[in-house]
Amino acid sequence: MDTTTLGTRFTSKVAVVTGGAKGIGGGISRALAAEGAKVVVLDIDDKAGTATVRRISRNGGAATFIHADVSKKTDAHGAIAKAVKKYGRIDILCQNVGIYPRVFFDDMTEADWDRVMNVNLKSAFFVLKAIIPVMQKQKYGRIVLTTSVTGPRTAIPGLSHYAASKGGLNGLIKGIAIEQAKNGIAINGVEPGTVYTDGVKAQFGEGFSEGLGRIPMGRLGTPEDIAGPVLFLASDDAKYVTGHTIIIDGGQTIVE
Repeated sequence: MDTTTLGTRFTSKVAVVTGGAKGIGGGISRALAAEGAKVVVLDIDDKAGTATVRRISRNGGAATFIHADVSKKTDAHGAIAKAVKKYGRIDILCQNVGIYPRVFFDDMTEADWDRVMNVNLKSAFFVLKAIIPVMQKQKYGRIVLTTSVTGPRTAIPGLSHYAASKGGLNGLIKGIAIEQAKNGIAINGVEPGTVYTDGVKAQFGEGFSEGLGRIPMGRLGTPEDIAGPVLFLASDDAKYVTGHTIIIDGGQTIVE
C-alpha cells in the first residue's frame, strides 16, 4: 500500500499499532498512514520499526516509532503516555502484537505458557488499560484486536497455548465492547487465517505453503489482506459495529 498520494479516510486521526513494525502489523501501519493517519508504531524491533517509519515517510505519511515491550506494564503505559504527549489524542488502537512459538503440550513448560499469554493476551490488558481512559475523555475510540482463526475456529498441533491466548482475546473483545459502547468506543477484532509473513516462514519453513490445497482461494494471506478489514473496523464506516470479529482466511475455515 505504498503511495505518494495519501487518502483521507483517517485525516486528523492518531493510530497506535502494537507489533507494528513488520508482518501483519507493518501492513496495518502502512495502510493507516496511506489513508492519512498519524501512526505510532510500537515494537521491540528497533531496526524494523525505524524502517517502517522511514517507508511511511518516503510515501508522504506521518509515523513515529516507540520502542516498547507491551507485555510489560511500565512499557505499555509509558508508550501510550508518549503517544498522547506527542499528538494530544489517540483515536485508533490496533492491538496486533503476538508470538507463536511451537511447543507440543507434552513438552510445554509453565514458562512456555506464560510467555505466550503475557505477549498475546496480557499485553492487551496493559495497553487497553492505558488507552481506554484517553478514549473515554474524547468520547471516541476505535479498537481492533488481531486474534486468529487458530483457537476460536481451528487448531494447529504445537500451538495450544497460542490458541488459548487468541480465544481469550475474542472473549475480551465482547466483554469490553459491552462496557465501553456508552463511551463512544467500539472494539472489534480480525481473525486471520494463514498469513505468509517472515515470522511464519521462520517458524514453519518455506514448506508451510504446501497446505494451499486447503484454502479455496488457492493462496496464503498477505499483511495487506488483513489491513483492509482492519481499516474498515477502525473507520466510521463501522460506527455501528462492536463486539465482533471478521474472519479473513480465504475460505480456509469453511473447508476445515
